[in-house]
Amino acid sequence: MLTNPLLQCAAGGVLRLALNLGLSRRFALTLSLPQVLAGTLLVLAGLPDFLKPLPYPLSLWLTLGLVLPDLILRRRD
Repeated sequence: MLTNPLLQCAAGGVLRLALNLGLSRRFALTLSLPQVLAGTLLVLAGLPDFLKPLPYPLSLWLTLGLVLPDLILRRRD
């Protein structure tokens, strides 16, 4: 049985894949974030509500699914 955080992580990964496919077919672009920015987004998503410096609407697991390829893979230009 899949848990809610795992499903949110998978949904983030599928959303990221769909965005990459759409951008690459339409504009010949790839979506990538620097690892520092991806880590910062994860820390921001993981903070409790009263410690967040600005409102961040996405959950930790959805954010993890969105930025996981940027944390694992390293692009060379």
